[in-house]
Amino acid sequence: MTGRLIMTDYFDLTGKVALVTGGSRGLGYQMVKAFAAHGADVFITSRKLEACDRAAAEVRAMGRNAATHACNVANWSELDDLVDAAYAAFGKVDILVNNAGSSPLAPSSLETSEQLFDRIVSLNFKAPFRLMSLVGSRMAAGEGGSIINVSSAGALRPRPQIAPYAGAKAALNALTEAFAFEYGPKVRVNTISPGRFLTDVSKAWPDEHKANPTAALRRSGQPEEIVTAALYLASSKSSFTTGSLVRVDGGIA
Repeated sequence: MTGRLIMTDYFDLTGKVALVTGGSRGLGYQMVKAFAAHGADVFITSRKLEACDRAAAEVRAMGRNAATHACNVANWSELDDLVDAAYAAFGKVDILVNNAGSSPLAPSSLETSEQLFDRIVSLNFKAPFRLMSLVGSRMAAGEGGSIINVSSAGALRPRPQIAPYAGAKAALNALTEAFAFEYGPKVRVNTISPGRFLTDVSKAWPDEHKANPTAALRRSGQPEEIVTAALYLASSKSSFTTGSLVRVDGGIA
């Protein structure tokens, strides 16, 4: 014994199963790969099955098991089948990541249509509520687990062009605490609040928006910079963390 701290895998997820919505691209895809790299098997869902299958092939190449299911999580009626498919594939879900989301801009609040409003709220608020209910109740009746909600800096710094999105994500932040109490102590529920990240959607941003000059770090995040926060909340290393919000936003202004 030399007195040195020897670390093999600090965020060991061996034997765990993670269900990640929106897991075929962007931040969800980075979390899928990170969970697999640390020993988890992964159930990947998004609207496009081919994209899910491509991500699953990468997971299998890493030596882990992966299964896929096409689902528009904004449709409440599809969520029971999604959860049943995950449990049929792996027998359990230890980690649920509510990552799927969308933040379309509106010209003004007055010009925001009911259809757009409902679509934003269904995807960013209603879907996580229902999935937490379905999976969290099973976790609480079983061996427990960890639920991670992916929110947005927009919920903390709302702007007019994203008012429905900001409101839906602020509501998601509130759900995190509510579900932490409902399904605790066996289930931990936490939020990651990302700022601007250079994912696929950022390709349409103007250069100034990508540069993120008002952030404390004066830049946008690289997608892989989300994974340490996700691994922490997914693993037993966050065993005394629940109902919390972790900002990964470069210091929003």
